[in-house]
Amino acid sequence: MAAGIARDPIPARARMVRQLAAEGITDPRVLRAMSAVERHRFVETGLAPQAYEDTALPIGLGQTISKPSVVARMLELLVQGGVQGADGRLGRVLDIGTGSGYQAVVLSHLAAEVYSIERLRDLHEKARVNLRPLRIPNIHLILGDGMVGFAKGEPYAGIVAAAGGDALPSAWIDQLAEGGRIVAPIVASGAAQLLMVVDKTRAGIVQTVLEPVKFVPLKSGIA
Repeated sequence: MAAGIARDPIPARARMVRQLAAEGITDPRVLRAMSAVERHRFVETGLAPQAYEDTALPIGLGQTISKPSVVARMLELLVQGGVQGADGRLGRVLDIGTGSGYQAVVLSHLAAEVYSIERLRDLHEKARVNLRPLRIPNIHLILGDGMVGFAKGEPYAGIVAAAGGDALPSAWIDQLAEGGRIVAPIVASGAAQLLMVVDKTRAGIVQTVLEPVKFVPLKSGIA
């Protein structure tokens, strides 16, 4: 089965995208982006048979690659609220938590530029290895502390995070363009996480809390 996926992943990927559409992902831009990216490239070889199932998978160092449905949901929220160009693509986007690089590559189909930041050196290097053969010109991989964002790339049309803390770092809001949107998990009562959308409007910051999610904790520093 693993060999079959490695040889021809398209049928499995197409089934994944059909399932996403059946479960409520409606934005054609997001569905096309999810269809275009080979998720099996971003998981361990032994997990390739599960690459197109709707499940989170370990990528090392206690981190995971998010479920396809969660990636699609968050990116749909992002593209429906971020600052877009005439071509319907987002402008510059900040991706917090590169992991193995999968979400950054999906984002590269939706945004003019993607700045993807990872605090764990080994994962940052793994993402570099994964992306090198793809030669994607609009992705910039950064080793750094995601909690402080990446000021050199601001202002961002959108910011998306794959880790959740007790509050959104103020740096993210500062680095977001007016009209931009943040999509990130936030810790609610206890250890439970909820998906939050933050819009930066001319009148101020508007926060919308959505469904429960489960992500790794948001941490500071480089390790």
